Amino acid sequence: MANVNSTTEQIQYQTAAKTLAKTVANKIRYLQTLLNAVQEKDDRLIYQLIDGEHYSSEIMQAKHSTADPSNERLLNDAKAKLSQYLSTNLLAFLKETYPFFYFEQTALGQFQFYFGNWWDRRLFGQLDVLKVQFNFDETEYQKLKKSFELEREKKRLNSDRIAAVSQQTDQLQALIDSQAERDQAKEKIRQQLKQMSQEKVMPWEAAKYKDSKQKLVKRLSDLTDQDEKAQSAYQMIRESEAQILKLSKEDTLIGYEKQSIIAKFGSFENFENRNRSLYRDYIADLIATKGRVKITNE
Repeated sequence: MANVNSTTEQIQYQTAAKTLAKTVANKIRYLQTLLNAVQEKDDRLIYQLIDGEHYSSEIMQAKHSTADPSNERLLNDAKAKLSQYLSTNLLAFLKETYPFFYFEQTALGQFQFYFGNWWDRRLFGQLDVLKVQFNFDETEYQKLKKSFELEREKKRLNSDRIAAVSQQTDQLQALIDSQAERDQAKEKIRQQLKQMSQEKVMPWEAAKYKDSKQKLVKRLSDLTDQDEKAQSAYQMIRESEAQILKLSKEDTLIGYEKQSIIAKFGSFENFENRNRSLYRDYIADLIATKGRVKITNE
């Protein structure tokens, strides 16, 4: 019985050893293949190795990937270095494809990008080098998208807001300009109230007298409230003018962005389509150029 147990244990041990050796060998082959790809500057193969599922679905149009995720997880602590290495060719490609995007490195393998090189340009998002995709700032992206949609109405992004603020400014200015008119009205009401206080009121006229007096007092109160608003109107007008200037500047900058997109892609829809196909387009470019380094001087 003891011999049988010993034989079984030995078989289990040998099976486990073979399984482990196969797994380790597989991982060694994976890492060796990756090392060779780096040494041969084969960025296309590197992308396939680090994210086989994405590569299979986008490039090979396969429903299922044969890649081993456990092998890819071996690189978890090297992703920043991988991103840094792969960024060289990718940034060269992106600068040709999106000449209006300007990239800035923020850490090892991490990049953010701006729209345009003009004054007060907007930070437009982050670049994911390993996935070959833009992670747009959603707020800024939606402003740009909305501005294209508003073209059908012959409006700019902030047209309605500027109109509303301008109307408010006009009302405030009218409040200031009508100060003399209000002063005259208030003086007239005070005289009427003074005259009423001196008049003898018959009992059957008491209700009518009270109602008339309340209306005059209410009108005087309203005019006084307008005076108080007029006193702060100058500051409010300055704030409104500053807001209009800010909104107008934003419209101007978005106008530059729209011109840049139209000049390169023809339409915003083409721009969005290119963003969606960016991974496929870049891998195709790597295949066409055989992954050669395309460092450009700026």
